[in-house]
Amino acid sequence: MEQTVEQKLKALYELQNLHTKIDKIRQIRGELPMEVADLEDDVAGLETRIEKFKAELDDTEDAIVTRKNMIKEAQNLIKKYETQLKDVKNNREYDALTKEVEIQTLEIQVCEKKIREFGFDIASKTEVYEKAAADLESRRKDLDIKQGELQTITSETEKEEQGLNKKAEKAETLIEERLLTAYNRLRKNANNGLAVVTIDRDSCSGCFNQIPPQRQLDIRQRKKIIVCEHCGRILVDEALTQEVVPA
Repeated sequence: MEQTVEQKLKALYELQNLHTKIDKIRQIRGELPMEVADLEDDVAGLETRIEKFKAELDDTEDAIVTRKNMIKEAQNLIKKYETQLKDVKNNREYDALTKEVEIQTLEIQVCEKKIREFGFDIASKTEVYEKAAADLESRRKDLDIKQGELQTITSETEKEEQGLNKKAEKAETLIEERLLTAYNRLRKNANNGLAVVTIDRDSCSGCFNQIPPQRQLDIRQRKKIIVCEHCGRILVDEALTQEVVPA
């Protein structure tokens, strides 16, 4: 059965009422969900960064151990060559062993230089690592607090919001698709989420622009759906709002 314009207006106003109540519940939560999401991103980012620093520090420590082992090996070779120098038979053997000692001595110097560089690198990265770890601890504390606040608010309003959402879904089935699409578009574009508004002091209660007397009369007659010439919101008369049973 085709709905009358009055029935359509009442259905739209009832849906608006339900959505307004849902909006108010979500306003209570405010920016908390976004703050929690941002903090979760911060914590995840810092954890990744810290893991990277830890891996780099471990690699540098391993490199130092490797260089120290190379020094020991070079020192052992020097001792071996120096012992062999005592038993050389000719200048060619002497020169060859002396050259080997020089090579190993140079190898020790290179390793010692590298170890010093690694030491500076570790000191620098450790400082950054410790700062990141402190930041992570701070962010985790902030996250715990915000999650607790959000959980408290959500638990207090969750049941009510779920009930209102079910009523809104049911109310939407009573509105023809074309009107519902227009309603949703208006809600999306309105800062306060109001797509259906009343006349208040001869003005649109959505944008507060004045409505001409003849247009007000047309709205009260409920013969056609009328929108505000300024903001595009659907207009209903005050008397209709009294006839709609509150959700």
